[in-house]
Amino acid sequence: MASAPQAALPLFYKDLMPLNSRDHANWRSRSTENATWMVGQHAIPLTAEEFVHASRNYPIVFSNAESPVPLALMGLNEGVNTFFDEEGKLTTPAYLPAYARRYPFMLAKLTPDTEELSLCFDPTTDLIGEFADGNALFDGDQPSEACKATLDFCRNFEEAGFRTQAFVEELTKHGLLMDGEVSIQQQGNEQPFIYRGFKMVDQEKLRDLRGDVLRTMNQNGMLGLIFAHLFSLELMSEVFGRQVQQGKGPVPVPAT
Repeated sequence: MASAPQAALPLFYKDLMPLNSRDHANWRSRSTENATWMVGQHAIPLTAEEFVHASRNYPIVFSNAESPVPLALMGLNEGVNTFFDEEGKLTTPAYLPAYARRYPFMLAKLTPDTEELSLCFDPTTDLIGEFADGNALFDGDQPSEACKATLDFCRNFEEAGFRTQAFVEELTKHGLLMDGEVSIQQQGNEQPFIYRGFKMVDQEKLRDLRGDVLRTMNQNGMLGLIFAHLFSLELMSEVFGRQVQQGKGPVPVPAT
């Protein structure tokens, strides 16, 4: 069974293999309450259409990259996820981003020169295999209803990804993304904790946009997404507080 090409594997995935009826005719997929792939993951990719749901639980920022990606912050420090315990169980009712829900499946190109995407999975997972229980992935040589539903979910995710990319490109075109910085003052510490390394919408530039641009953003839904992002930043201090409460807070730097 050949693996799919993998110059750089996405977050969570340790390997990728195409799903097919020849090699996986008797395989099944099963669910779990232990999302082990979420353990220690502090920033999860987010699609633009998820902003409103995610903004109720997480700060939404943009990655500090040439092509920024929206991220839901489940922790403010590397290796810290304040919503999942060490077994991968969700400790607080919260929205789970589609990027995390699609694991261990995803669509990928089997060859670099093709545009066609095939349903692949991470073969290192224990969620797919020749189990006695779970949902059959194939009915003979045809995909089962469960497999079709997974394929549809992954297709919808890819389409949402293209729309998200277009949204970010519009923000960039109008110069609305700036280097972010958040200062959190913890009681008992003289020095505040400063968080950088992400991008956020520049509210001053947003206010200075021409009326016709703002009107277009309002009509196509962009303005609502921007406000969801901006309002969600208020949750930075709440996530910081969760870290401290869980004993995962950053160590204060002694004053010199």
